[in-house]
Amino acid sequence: MSLLCPIDFRYGRPIMKDLFGEEARLQRLLDVEAALARAHAKAGNIPKTAAVAIGGKANTKSVKVDRVKAIEKETRHDIMAVVLALSEACDKEAAKYVHLGATSNDISDTATALQLRDAIRVLDEGVRELRDIFINLAKKHKRTVMLGRTHGQAAAPITFGLKLAVFATETDRHRERLSEAAKRVVVGKMSGAVGTGAALGERALEIQRLVMVDLGVGVEEASSQIVGRDRYAEFVAVLANLAASLEKFCTEVRNLQRNEIGEAAEAFETGQVGSSTLAQKENPVTSENVCSLARVVRGFVVPAYENVPLWHERDLTNSASERIVLPHAAVLVDDMLAKTADVFRDLRVYPDRMRTNLDALKGQAMAESVMIALVGKGMGRQDAHKLVQAAARVAREKGVHLREVLAADKAVMKSLSAKEIEAALDPENYIGASVEIVEGVAKRFA
Repeated sequence: MSLLCPIDFRYGRPIMKDLFGEEARLQRLLDVEAALARAHAKAGNIPKTAAVAIGGKANTKSVKVDRVKAIEKETRHDIMAVVLALSEACDKEAAKYVHLGATSNDISDTATALQLRDAIRVLDEGVRELRDIFINLAKKHKRTVMLGRTHGQAAAPITFGLKLAVFATETDRHRERLSEAAKRVVVGKMSGAVGTGAALGERALEIQRLVMVDLGVGVEEASSQIVGRDRYAEFVAVLANLAASLEKFCTEVRNLQRNEIGEAAEAFETGQVGSSTLAQKENPVTSENVCSLARVVRGFVVPAYENVPLWHERDLTNSASERIVLPHAAVLVDDMLAKTADVFRDLRVYPDRMRTNLDALKGQAMAESVMIALVGKGMGRQDAHKLVQAAARVAREKGVHLREVLAADKAVMKSLSAKEIEAALDPENYIGASVEIVEGVAKRFA
């Protein structure tokens, strides 16, 4: 059978894809069934020997994916197929107690909690790694002066290290969001068809608690038939936010790699081809790939939120989209994290080109510095702004360095000496607290 979804053959790392594969999903469903049996035994509802027997068969060696699929073809019910396959694998006495008192979503939602818990752990490691790459680059380039740009136009000098410190702190905020969301996202339930726990008997709440403690996930304190889908919507929204930041970081690389800027670039390996016809091309293809996938991940936000308002205690309109949204969002964001890490770990940085681009502006990027220097000599801020703005315009129109126009202005020369003008026009003297900021960020995450 030919593969259709690009995730099957093009995108995603095995470590994350394996968490959402058929066998991994089945194993987590079986883990929940085994935990339910153990909880019943502790509550005195079933023999301990039965719980041990069920737990011994609750694995994909005893309950095969193919057998579950065959049963589902008959029953047209995925969880009932798992229940029947597990019951087949158990001896007759133990089989009587499989799935006792549970509804399908007790099993499936709790299994999803296990998957999301493991997915968040993998994502957290990826985010931490990327943050540390940014910090290492920031420390290396804390004094590497470059042009800061706003509105796509020349603004004032910054350091490349400061840019990366900004990225590092933003990345770490995503670690915080993942951690904070986990306690709300990694939640299971064991409360039956409408949330009352009636089929579990008088000790229903204890059974639910025992199951979740056994599995190491949180408890849905009050549920309908399902765990609240606001939880899954939050998870997808957190991933979409992370994806947006990854696109931001990679968009910066794409812009800095433009020929007319040329200040940084993705690594380009020997034998790599940029274009099938334009032999000179070295395209930022990995960064572009991240940006492309970010658009897909953000697209998952809408169905995730539309799955929240289900009818009464539940309907099935969430089911199909969740099977697509949750694993795809996790797999793609993990893939994007790894690719972004690769981009910045091997980034080519060109400090000389950064300085060349600054110098090519003939002092225009230092207009604020001159204005502040004039204010420091007693000129009013608004007057200084107006004076420097006019001087910068004249310099641009004549194609000369701002220094020439300033030196010919009596009001400027009355306040500043030629040496002071020169100092104000030196980008190295106007990076503010950039170095201290980078060092502070690095120290925080040391």
